[in-house]
This record gives sequence, C-alpha cells and structure tokens, in this order.
Amino acid sequence: MQVDVITLDAGNSGTVDLNDEIFGLEPRRDILHRYVVWQLAKRQQGTHKAKERGEVAGTTKKFVRQKGSGGARHGNRKAPQFVGGGKAHGPRVRSHAHDLPKKVRRLALRHALSAKQAASELIIIDQASLSDPKTKALVERFAKLGVKNALIMDATFDENFARAARNIPNVDVLPVVGANVYDILRHDKLILTKAAVEGLEARLS
Repeated sequence: MQVDVITLDAGNSGTVDLNDEIFGLEPRRDILHRYVVWQLAKRQQGTHKAKERGEVAGTTKKFVRQKGSGGARHGNRKAPQFVGGGKAHGPRVRSHAHDLPKKVRRLALRHALSAKQAASELIIIDQASLSDPKTKALVERFAKLGVKNALIMDATFDENFARAARNIPNVDVLPVVGANVYDILRHDKLILTKAAVEGLEARLS
C-alpha cells in the first residue's frame, strides 16, 4: 500500500510503499494480548516476599494442653491463624517470566503495526532531525501534526532531536532495534521515519 510521507512541518514529502504483510494485516487481539502479557511479566521484579511459619521467629513450645482447655488443639504460636504467625502460601521471590515463541513475537509486532495503520494512527515522516536541540521548536512542530501522545521510531536518532523530545510529556523516542508491541499500543500515535520503515520491514520480512 502507498501512504503519504510528510515533514516535521506538516509539508508533503512524497509517498512510501508499505509491505501489506507487515502493515496491512487484520489485527488479532489474542496475539497482541499474549505479547503484552509476556512483556509485562518479563519486566516484573518478583521481589515480593512474606514469611511463612518456618521463617517466623518464635518458640515451638506447645502453649496449651491437648485436652481439657475447652478450646482448639494447638501446637505453637507460629501457625498462620495467630497474630504474628507465618503467612500460609505467601508470595515468594521468583521470576514471573515465561516463554513466548519467537514466531509469535514477530507476528505480534506485525499486528501492532497493522493496528496502528488500520486506525489511522500511523504517521510517516521523511526524517527526525533538528538543527538545534530546542524542545519548544519541536513542540510547535508536533502541534502542526496534531501530535500530543506519540512514539517516534527511527533507525538512528539525531542527537538534537532526541534531546529535544525527551522533555516532552507523553512523547517517547525508540530505535528500531527496540521496537515492541507494548510501547506501540500504549501511545496514541506511531511516528515512523522512512529509515524506520525500511528497518522494520527488513526485520520482519
């Protein structure tokens, strides 16, 4: 498919051919969901921890006789039902990461790009570069494009552009090698340079 290419000043800069197998798929929610769950599970720290009855400090002496007390039969005060006792089946330090086949990850990235294109949330620009690292100037250019919340991807970022963009709320820059489904979907707009399009098509073809 052919889409228009614009400049940062919202001017026309020709067209570019997008691969239909990458940008023209019918988005599948199940594949996108699997990838996002895998990505977020992988980044979880897993440092939550609660002491179980074997880890709580306290005596193991039987504190009430077995019979004749009129109450329940208890062993020691470290049991979960007592205040200060151990937690039954509490959280333990562990990794939440699980496997996701590489083919599914590549397919999910294609569907994420296709979802942005289908929703008219994909913007192709000729290049992402500035003569000076001025945030105000970049904000004015984004206003011309109608962009307030966006992920911008390029093959290699111009230093001035990256420094100007990092101070803008809800705007993130990401190289093509770091492309992932979660960051693409959580932004309202996806802005790709022509170099980024070529890099993504080379990576996903």
